[in-house]
Amino acid sequence: MNEKYLKLIDFLKGLEPDVAKFYDKGQSAAGTRLRKGLSELKKLTQDLRNDVQDTKAQRKAAKGGN
Repeated sequence: MNEKYLKLIDFLKGLEPDVAKFYDKGQSAAGTRLRKGLSELKKLTQDLRNDVQDTKAQRKAAKGGN
């Protein structure tokens, strides 16, 4: 499986403690950490999305497509 995808999944799982602390225990600081983590998650997903698009383009070029 793709390394970037696995990194994304691991990162998302790493946010779980702050999700629980924020929603279940009402810790505001956990919300700040969660928002920061979600911002980083957005960057990771964009990186994966770009990688998918590049790979598709390379495959199409290798097949002789336009």
